[in-house]
Amino acid sequence: MTMSRFWSDVVKGLKPYVPGEQPRLANLVKLNTNENPYGPSPQALEAIRAATDESLKLYPDPNAEQLKLAIAKYHGIESKNVFVGNGSDEVLAHIFLGLLKQARPILFPDITYSFYPVYCGLYQVDFETVALADDFSIRVGDYAKPNGGIIFPNPNAPTGCPLPLAEIERLLQSNSDSVVVIDEAYVDFGGESAIPLIAKYPNLLVVQTLSKSRSLAGLRVGFAAGHADLIEALERVKNSFNSYPLDRLAIAGAAAAYEDREYFDKTCRAVIASREKLISELKALGFEVLPSAANFIFVRHPQHDAEKSALALRRRSIIVRHFKLPRIEQFLRITVGTDAQCAALISALKEILSA
Repeated sequence: MTMSRFWSDVVKGLKPYVPGEQPRLANLVKLNTNENPYGPSPQALEAIRAATDESLKLYPDPNAEQLKLAIAKYHGIESKNVFVGNGSDEVLAHIFLGLLKQARPILFPDITYSFYPVYCGLYQVDFETVALADDFSIRVGDYAKPNGGIIFPNPNAPTGCPLPLAEIERLLQSNSDSVVVIDEAYVDFGGESAIPLIAKYPNLLVVQTLSKSRSLAGLRVGFAAGHADLIEALERVKNSFNSYPLDRLAIAGAAAAYEDREYFDKTCRAVIASREKLISELKALGFEVLPSAANFIFVRHPQHDAEKSALALRRRSIIVRHFKLPRIEQFLRITVGTDAQCAALISALKEILSA
């Protein structure tokens, strides 16, 4: 008899999220988890060092007010419109339980962030998927039906395709009776944030992370911005789960990262420039590349199997992400690395394709 006999029925039915691999290979070119190739702001690192003192014997501020104020100031909103959590994944988890667990099914794309159906399983949330168009874009008209909420990333993941802000506003105008959640993990690399719309639409909630554009994936900080009533729902869930999701170091480092706009702008521009150069080089090799406003690209080659290409790259210590899923099994998701990493990728692909 196995120990799983002690599992609850919920646990028995779960299909957990599978995070991107973190392999330990020598001279690895790691282009599989969309981490920023550039380090965090020096100001953020200094703030973390300064917070590493005797105060660690004390609990952090459960409200993380310093960080909420920094985020609110940056986005031109009030701190009452900001909720913070231990990475955007925790923020999303609270959203699924606190706002999306409704009588009607929620809607999200058939190709999207694979944690969404996992949360639905964990919290017993009914859902329906909405097919992307043949070009992998989101058609907001397809969401014009009764629902318990709508959620999708913008830019979408793993495709990287952006949706114009005007289309999000059109969706909000036609869907006033349920919450619309826009997951903006990658928005700083060329997308348009919906945060300016929260004052106009009380059912809009926007989620962001400091893991990507602010190079703080190891610190675990995310936030949601929306009407105070939506924020209060998340605070109620958080304070029924873990009153202290952000430690003193995370609060200090994240707040400092928002204050260093110059470094943020510089690194985002560098990633965007590398992305556009990489897209051009991949197209020259015969790859089809979907439009991207993220720090990754989604590509396929008409004459080469994606899984075999990923394995061939791995043999050369280059790791990219391959999804064995319907419609996208011939695509590779490639993180935009440094120019040197991108050059190594192109050199390896030339060898693979010529073989």
